[in-house]
Amino acid sequence: MDIRPILSTLLRHRTAASLIVIEVALTCAIICNALFMISDRITEVRETSGLVEDELVRIQITSVGNDPEEDARTRSDLAALRALPGVKAATVTNQVPFVNSSWNNGVRLDADQQQVTMNAAMYMAEEQFLETLGLKLVAGRAFTPDEYKDAASLMAGLSEGSLPSAIVTRKMAERLWPGEDPIGKGFYSGDEQPTRVVGVVEHLVRPSQLGGPSAREYSMILPLRPHYNIGGNYVIRTDPDRRQEVLEAARKVLQANGADRIILEDQTKTFEELRSEYYQGPRSMAWLLGIVCVALLLITALGIIGLASFWVQQRTKQIGIRRALGATRGQVLRYFQTENFLLASIGIALGMLLAFAINQVLMGKYELARLPLYYLPAGAVLLWVLGQLAVYAPARRAASIPPATATRSV
Repeated sequence: MDIRPILSTLLRHRTAASLIVIEVALTCAIICNALFMISDRITEVRETSGLVEDELVRIQITSVGNDPEEDARTRSDLAALRALPGVKAATVTNQVPFVNSSWNNGVRLDADQQQVTMNAAMYMAEEQFLETLGLKLVAGRAFTPDEYKDAASLMAGLSEGSLPSAIVTRKMAERLWPGEDPIGKGFYSGDEQPTRVVGVVEHLVRPSQLGGPSAREYSMILPLRPHYNIGGNYVIRTDPDRRQEVLEAARKVLQANGADRIILEDQTKTFEELRSEYYQGPRSMAWLLGIVCVALLLITALGIIGLASFWVQQRTKQIGIRRALGATRGQVLRYFQTENFLLASIGIALGMLLAFAINQVLMGKYELARLPLYYLPAGAVLLWVLGQLAVYAPARRAASIPPATATRSV
């Protein structure tokens, strides 16, 4: 089809054509960034934690006063929890994933290093930590019995020496020693002596979002036995269909083992509940952005329909003359579709440039990642299809105008 008549018509109606181009450009820019942010939030919500989440429950407990027998009572708690029917394993730890606070420590590769190489979450672990959480070792080994120390004694300076060993995540190992075998490598984390990596787990997310998405799996596991008042987290592994039963039984056991302690009911939940609440914000943001996208597309479609309907009304005589001269319905239909395609293409080209500009602002102010290029053609195709669907009904009405009726129009 010869597009010169189309361009000539658009030049005579610059204002209306410009409004559609601007509307498409703004929609394209916002849609591309919004789709990227939605995808980013969905990826965040679906992230792999490394835990057997559907088998885990968490009980958080705190003491109302000083307990001189914290270590002994912790051992008694664990023995009672592990003896409950349906319990596969149980552990105590200083922190768990899917909460908004965390224990972290700086990690250096050299003792004299002034700036830390990274900041990593520090999980204190006793003998059943790996088994309870279902963590998968992909290199090295688990801790040996002689490597464990009591966290309270070490922090109080009553235990000699530093921590000789640690288990780290694959992401943390790749960040510290890219392309190298991390087993046997040493790092410094608050001690004068290096801590050696003895094992690597495939995944273990940090409790909080500290450090951003790229640092979500910078976690290390240390052979430190915490007592129940360090973090207060008891984690129990059981069959998925027995979680509530085990949770209720565990509450009774812990309450019976000390009336001077409080179970924090709002933090005592299954891990699936913890995860659902933790990611409520990203899920809500994804839904909100989705609604914005739908609203923008609807407004853009209505604008295209309105302009096309106006132009059909204004060009009734022109359409009738073309029909009288032999133009078919298909040719009239294609005329309006081509016209819309040209306007949409100009708007999309401008929108792509604007999308990158918006992304640069978001990167600087909100640490959003760079907009991947494949979102641009995705947004372009979406708007092209939308434009063709929106213009189809007015174009079809134009193609249905009888030549005799059109040529009698004033």
